[in-house]
Amino acid sequence: MFHRVFSSEEVSAQNQVKASVQRKIRQSIADEYPGLEPVLEDLLPKKSPLIVAKCQNHLNLVLVNNVPLFFNIRDGPYMPTLRLLHQYPNIMKKLQVDRGAIRFVLAGANIMCPGLTSPGGVLDDEVGAETPVAIMAEGKQHALAIGFTKMSAKDIRTINKGIGIDNMHYLNDGLWKMERLD
Repeated sequence: MFHRVFSSEEVSAQNQVKASVQRKIRQSIADEYPGLEPVLEDLLPKKSPLIVAKCQNHLNLVLVNNVPLFFNIRDGPYMPTLRLLHQYPNIMKKLQVDRGAIRFVLAGANIMCPGLTSPGGVLDDEVGAETPVAIMAEGKQHALAIGFTKMSAKDIRTINKGIGIDNMHYLNDGLWKMERLD
């Protein structure tokens, strides 16, 4: 998604959004991540300008003070950046991969079902299909990626082959390296 060389050249347009659009973005983020409700005003202050940067492949970045906080593709759900997820680790549902999958995930590979169902993997049966999730690693404290489930956790457990989660954003990818968009 963000590859290793994601930079400000990828951004085709930056627009300060109107108050009505800003409210809509805030509301959809609040609905998707109820755990953020107490700090949402600090993250997305009503008084400071909210900027949406449009990038290639229908990707949108939500920026506050030039810091990317959320992203989405087309009209999909907003997903937090990993930096934001590390600040507020309990805002997303979590799935865990085994040790063998870590290097592949950090290289940008999608998460295969066996990496989630093996002894080191952990599935949350509450997770449905097409849900943004934090991808944790066996033995690690922080999330190593953010993904979008292709099937529900129950289906991942029963089918146990193929891609279970699309890897959207991972440690050391272009978005991670871009702390600010100047």
